Amino acid sequence: MGEKAKYIFVTGGVVSSLGKGIACSSIGLLLKQRGLRVVLQKFDPYLNVDPGTMSPFQHGEVYVTDDGAETDLDLGHYERFIDRSLSQRSNVTTGQIYEAVINREREGGYLGRTVQVVPHVTNEIKARIRQAAENGDDVDVVITEIGGTTGDIEGLPFLEAIRQFRLEVGRENCLYVHLTLVPYIKAARELKTKPTQHSVKQLLSIGIQPNILICRTERPLSHDIRGKIALFCNVAEREVIEARDVPSIYQVPLIFRKEGLDDIVCEKLGLACPPPDMGEWERMVEKIYSMTESVEIAMCGKYVHLHDAYKSIVESFTHAGVANGVEVRIKWVDTEKIETEGAEAHLAGVHGVLVPGGFGDRGIEGKIAAVRYARENRIPFLGICLGLQVAVVEFARNVCGLAGANSSEFDRDTPHPVIDLMLEQRSRTMMGGTMRLGAYPCRIVEGSLAHRLYGVLDVSERHRHRFEVNNAYRTALAEAGLAISGTSPDGELVEMIELPGHPCFIGCQFHPELKSRPNRAHPLFRGLVGAARECKRERADCESTPAAAGGDD
Repeated sequence: MGEKAKYIFVTGGVVSSLGKGIACSSIGLLLKQRGLRVVLQKFDPYLNVDPGTMSPFQHGEVYVTDDGAETDLDLGHYERFIDRSLSQRSNVTTGQIYEAVINREREGGYLGRTVQVVPHVTNEIKARIRQAAENGDDVDVVITEIGGTTGDIEGLPFLEAIRQFRLEVGRENCLYVHLTLVPYIKAARELKTKPTQHSVKQLLSIGIQPNILICRTERPLSHDIRGKIALFCNVAEREVIEARDVPSIYQVPLIFRKEGLDDIVCEKLGLACPPPDMGEWERMVEKIYSMTESVEIAMCGKYVHLHDAYKSIVESFTHAGVANGVEVRIKWVDTEKIETEGAEAHLAGVHGVLVPGGFGDRGIEGKIAAVRYARENRIPFLGICLGLQVAVVEFARNVCGLAGANSSEFDRDTPHPVIDLMLEQRSRTMMGGTMRLGAYPCRIVEGSLAHRLYGVLDVSERHRHRFEVNNAYRTALAEAGLAISGTSPDGELVEMIELPGHPCFIGCQFHPELKSRPNRAHPLFRGLVGAARECKRERADCESTPAAAGGDD
């Protein structure tokens, strides 16, 4: 349905981190709940081909799609809000665009012509927009987020491309939404509209007139403020949308609905559809705000100083909290500090422990110590990707008695490489896009904890890793009590491990956080939070039960 689709382009101005991804996701949800088929797309202006080789401190988490694309974390928001699996077509970088153009030039595809930003680069960008409308089935609306801030030099080709795109598909099929900041100046006790005015003027100089303005603000926008913005930015007053700060991102669609944003979008694009059914979403948000019980779960990683490095895990805890009726309070624990100060100093009193994925040996011994503390103290535990691997290393060392056991990623000379490089990875020299990426099937052992949590024996989960459990040690691990509860269908690759008899001790080689949804918490997160809730209640019962009176025999 590519050429029949409607297109919405979302840009941002004044400053970065205004929440374009959440705005796009919220618009997508509202349109989906009106019965429309929606797909979202992100244009990232950086020259990296993808974020796969970027430090989490630079970029936050790398979100992986079913088809193995390493993408921006905003795609996680997109999928969580519209509950639709996206593909590599949904994240496009400047690096990908220039790579495609240069490869075509080298192959003679431009017939000897001079290759330029306009039209060749902009044509490639427009082709990617159209491809998004062919995301496997019919699409009614494509929402494209332009990364960065209006005026950034690296973003200009994308802005020029979306300016041209409207001329090609017709004004009735294209809409520009601009997200901007209306700051409150405390000394003056006023909201200031000038940054928004200048941001819109910048867009106008490029040839783009925003149809709708979404204004991030700490304070309510008065009638006068809205009128002033409308007058100087060439939009109607009702097209100035207030986006006030809220505690939960899941409230944003409800705010936009109250502001009538989806009504305006449908009117301008000629979309005849009923009002959105937001009942289930409203009930979910109400639960988030009404929970009175909480649990504390330690997130033991090495990127904990940048919470965006674990964005999908954080959101998965929110979903699992709703499913269990408790607020999940995350205790951010730097595993390098565990190495120097001990696990007890950081994990005593927590109701659950999660060890997430990661790369490199920094903080690894701290992660291993965290696993041991959770195992020995019967604290609910979930290990994700590297978290599973360090759990195997810890068990091999301290239960199986394999001194010096390690992953060959961290110690090439380890006498017991219980985690080792996959055979097909050993000849790899390139870093980007060469891991086991995307969705793979997992067969679960009947009667296991994994089976009880999932309720089924066959699942599909997303991966991002190179190293695997070494099959040469599987028998020794199993004989010592470590259960392998999930494998690849052929049984060759370990996908899940667990400890029978422990309240909740489970590890997975995949990334379950990538498939959790607000109204459908992932089974492993739901299970961890549920076990943490029981752990807290059991401790409370023990503390409230008076000790038995002593006496002489």
